[in-house]
This record gives sequence, structure tokens and C-alpha cells, in this order.
Amino acid sequence: MPVETHCHNDLGMAVANSVSGALGDLDAGQDAWINTCVNGIGERSGNADLLSTILAFRHGFGLAGTEIGDPLDLSWARRFGLWASYALGQPLPYHQVGVGRNAFAHESGIHADGALKDHGNYELYDEATLGPFPQDWHARPGRVVLTGEYGGKAGFRHVTEGLGVEVADEEASFRLVQLCNAMTGRPLTDDELRLIAAYPRELSLMFPGYA
Repeated sequence: MPVETHCHNDLGMAVANSVSGALGDLDAGQDAWINTCVNGIGERSGNADLLSTILAFRHGFGLAGTEIGDPLDLSWARRFGLWASYALGQPLPYHQVGVGRNAFAHESGIHADGALKDHGNYELYDEATLGPFPQDWHARPGRVVLTGEYGGKAGFRHVTEGLGVEVADEEASFRLVQLCNAMTGRPLTDDELRLIAAYPRELSLMFPGYA
């Protein structure tokens, strides 16, 4: 049975201590399990950040040959980080590892010049591996039609058609959009709308008495 590592970030070392502890377990011939959380949002000062921990194992010095149990697709990292930020009401720090706005920003002359010539001069990994930011992250200018708790079918169709989404069950999807907006008090993101449009019946199982 794996040894579980659970570190708090009181000293800003949750990821470092988690990785170090896991490597100690592996050296002793024991599998390890690291507790992590998205964007480092956890108890008190936070816990080990999921993406930071994965990147440490993939790109950290001295960690070559370490195997992670399941295949990991990091092309969802940025969208996942933004989803968690949105759901928890916690702004995503500009300096957040991998997914923050400034994670791959270069301003200093020597840094900018070096990054333009070869991003590997100052970046341990390629930012493209972390996937795109959600297209609706930035505010839309001009007229905006939303769909939600108080919206109607016309607005719902306008939004889904604009996204190029094929709605599996319009009535179920529409009711689910209203319910989710009422529960969160926030407009649904484009990716949430795509998910609801594709799997309304499956998602409705999360709400007893909905059907």
C-alpha cells in the first residue's frame, strides 16, 4: 500500500517537501501517494499544488526515471486552473506556476532576448504543453447575450449556436443551465455549457429530484 504524503504550505515548501518525501519512499522500495490540490488552494496556507508537483517530477533535477501511475494530459492544465479559480471564487495569481498570466512573461532585456532565441534559456518546459486558456476568459466587448436562471429558450439557443454546440436534449440542457446558474450565482463558462449540452442526463444525476 502506498505511503501517503500530506504537506501544508506554511513555509512555502509544500511541493518541495512532498516531492522529497515521495522520493524517500521510492528509495526505500515503497510506492508513494502525494495529496495535492488545484492552484495550491488548501488548508491554512494551502497544500501541495497539483500542477507544480507534476512538473517537478517531469522536469525537476534528479527526478529522471520516476514513474507516475496514470498517464497525464497537461493540455487541460490552464483551463482546469481557471475552472477551479472560478468555482472557488479565488483569483488565479498572476505568478501561479504554469497557468498564471505571468508564468511565461519576459520583460528584462536579457531575458526577453534569450527567450526569443530559445525559450529553453529561461523556461524549464514548453508553455504549449499546458494547453490554451479558455476563450471566454477575457471579457467580451459590446452586446452580450447570456443564458442562465432567468434566461429563455431563445437566449439559450443563441448561446449554444454561437459556440457551435450540438445540444443532445434541449429541454434537459436548458433546465440544467438554469439550475446551475441559480446554485452558483455566476454565468456558466463556455466549457461548462459545452459539457451540459453534451451530457445533460448524466449531469442531472448530481441533483436528486431534478428529473
